[in-house]
Amino acid sequence: MILTKIALRYLVSKKAHNAVNIISIISVLGVVVTTAALVCVLSVFNGFRGVIMDRLAKLDPPISITAVHGKTIGDADSVLNAVNTVAGVKLAMPVVVDNALAVFAEYQMPVRLKGVPDTYNYLTMVDSVMVDGVWMLRDQVSTYAVLGVGPALRLHSRPGYLRMLQLYAPQRQGRVNLSNPMGAFTSDSLFVSGVFQLQQNSYDNDLIYVPIDLARKLFDYDTQATAIEVCLTPDADETAVMSEFQRLLGPEYAVKNRLMQQAEAYRLVNMEKWMAFLLMAFILLIATFNVISTLSLLIIEKDESIATLRNLGATRKQVTRIFVMVGWLIAIVGAFVGVVLGLLLCLGQQTFGWLKLNGDPSSMIVHAYPVTVVWTDVLVVFALVAAIGVLTSLVTTFIMYRRLND
Repeated sequence: MILTKIALRYLVSKKAHNAVNIISIISVLGVVVTTAALVCVLSVFNGFRGVIMDRLAKLDPPISITAVHGKTIGDADSVLNAVNTVAGVKLAMPVVVDNALAVFAEYQMPVRLKGVPDTYNYLTMVDSVMVDGVWMLRDQVSTYAVLGVGPALRLHSRPGYLRMLQLYAPQRQGRVNLSNPMGAFTSDSLFVSGVFQLQQNSYDNDLIYVPIDLARKLFDYDTQATAIEVCLTPDADETAVMSEFQRLLGPEYAVKNRLMQQAEAYRLVNMEKWMAFLLMAFILLIATFNVISTLSLLIIEKDESIATLRNLGATRKQVTRIFVMVGWLIAIVGAFVGVVLGLLLCLGQQTFGWLKLNGDPSSMIVHAYPVTVVWTDVLVVFALVAAIGVLTSLVTTFIMYRRLND
């Protein structure tokens, strides 16, 4: 306790040389600013990740069941019946996803076709991202397609046009007649009822929704499906439901929640986040050199005090511990103040949106940097500062032993 009081007095008291005072203040501020920056940077990456996942959740089903081997589920109806027996399932629907060629007037492009039931908007929130027309795949007159904004722009197609959208897919069975190449394709046509925009390239650039029976006819499927998509009741335990699906269906099927469906995107965002963390940690490590410099100057300045303590009976270990505690106090005070400052800045950004994103506001999902504080990140920052504090104490111990042995 006495050693701690002496260390605190050495840290806060006015030094004999003004330069030592300035360097001490810079040392503490360096730790404070870098720690606050770490909290803010990690929170901004968390905010962007949340925005991306919220957008993807509008079109991704809560749970997707796919075959581990092969592209399709052979008997989708039996899998669907098994899924519907599990408590907590609200809706379950088969879907068919494959590549096709879309042609509208003189324009054409390869697209990713997704055949879904007519009530698919009850399973996902696709109707909430419509920017033109409505979600509709069928009425009493005809069948319809819902286009992503990318196909709509490239094909120059939109709702209300009397011209039909042509879809072509290569036949999976039979031989190709070289004298009639078009005979190797299955085709169908339908009107356009709406255009959606998620502001995510993986969906907007090439995705087209069509009725599932049309997709099965186009791709030569009978009862097959590429996936079974499931929506749960609000009170359902997702983990328990997924475990039950896996038990019923066996290892031949993969059961994935939204996070697992977007594992690649999640991994990339996390990689960017922790790369930024490493860069900021390196800056904090450089700032630590100021702490070591401060302790070195303080040791030199306190030569007389050290001699007095030694004459009063203090051992080398006790004297060394005083200056190690000074280093720890700088790290702890800097970390605490830095985390508080970082949290206040994050709260202010959440409330007032001080920092705006550059770009056209009409085409942006958010207009200010999103911020989400995760407490595990704060603990990681504290752990980093503690590790650097250990490094500082080791260097201080080395300096003191050399000083005392001279």
